[in-house]
Amino acid sequence: MDNNGVLEWYRPNPRGIIPLDERFHIPGRLARTIRSGKYRTTCDSAFRDVMRECAEPRTEAPTSWISERFIDVYAELHQRGYAHSIETWRDDTLVGGLYGVALGGLFAGESMFSRDRDASKVALVALVGRLRKNGFVLLDTQWVTEHLSQFGSYWMPGSLYKVILAKALRTETTWL
Repeated sequence: MDNNGVLEWYRPNPRGIIPLDERFHIPGRLARTIRSGKYRTTCDSAFRDVMRECAEPRTEAPTSWISERFIDVYAELHQRGYAHSIETWRDDTLVGGLYGVALGGLFAGESMFSRDRDASKVALVALVGRLRKNGFVLLDTQWVTEHLSQFGSYWMPGSLYKVILAKALRTETTWL
């Protein structure tokens, strides 16, 4: 959403997808980190905090498209049960997380952050586990980045994306 309150809609073609089937890959070092118990994950326990952390400037992105108004709108979606977050904690400190929107069998990831090595990746693995368990069909990331490619993300042609999206939206799932 820009400063004039205009909501911009991005529809890249092709579209970035993370597979929810056996093609989803957890790198070995990350699997060891998860097994170590260094981090714990929660769901929907710090939604606004995750969004605010995602909005923080970074070297590669000195300004953020996540405004306070955008956070308010997504917080309303969260209260209505459509927007969700996965949080990664080290002891009692929020060190990573992600958020997005769930509609039917679609989870559209919006943004993620990490203050500790692998913390956002741990959140992503937890998200995929939840989506698989609850019958989700599609994990949309919009883009394929180097960060996401290690998990098996790939570009899907827009025409195929529309077919899978239609199926996902008709799929009944639960978030819990």
